[in-house]
Amino acid sequence: MTARLKLEPARYSETVDSMLRLGAVVRRSSLERELLELVKVRASQINGCGFCLDMHTKDARAQGETEQRLYLLAAWREANVYSDRERAALAWTEAVTRLEHQEVPDTAYEQARSQFSEEELVALTLAVVEINGWNRFSIAFRNPAGDYQPGSLARIAATQS
Repeated sequence: MTARLKLEPARYSETVDSMLRLGAVVRRSSLERELLELVKVRASQINGCGFCLDMHTKDARAQGETEQRLYLLAAWREANVYSDRERAALAWTEAVTRLEHQEVPDTAYEQARSQFSEEELVALTLAVVEINGWNRFSIAFRNPAGDYQPGSLARIAATQS
């Protein structure tokens, strides 16, 4: 696949910086980094974003995530390797990403609220908004998957701060 456009930080600094600021707010929250990577991978699976799947599975592995948990993520409901908190985050991620019938079901909200404070739920929702935004940039501009080096986005974000 050939990229249509590369969202280079130097050339599109205002746009990239806006997206990175979303991530910065999420990173300052009390949400676990491992949980956030699972959320990013799951949303990217739903959206079919190869570039973001490549990025976030590599970053998750670099942070110590296991292959088994990454392999089972698409079938997390049937797997016994995720905590109740992770399950609530994954259910919330799916509901907010899909917005079926233009609503988030009460069951997803109640499950999320049983595991997350209000502040954490707002941060989790922002994390879902952020990855869905990156997915849309990557899919629309056909960013190819496979070449991402773990930690690259963190290094870019550090220079933008």
